[in-house]
Amino acid sequence: MAVGVGIGLAASLAAAPYIEPLLFGISPTDPSTYLAVAAALLTVAIVAALPAWRASQVDPREALQAD
Repeated sequence: MAVGVGIGLAASLAAAPYIEPLLFGISPTDPSTYLAVAAALLTVAIVAALPAWRASQVDPREALQAD
């Protein structure tokens, strides 16, 4: 998750000069925006990973025989 956020951060900083004409009233490298988006993405990724982690703890044979 952190690697993905890091790659996205680098890509967005590289694309910032191209997006600057589309932004009004905010800098293309506004740190608070980058922090808010990174925190939101990490929160969603962690919440989505919890059920996957729980499912990985189940024995596949027991899961298939439960039906």
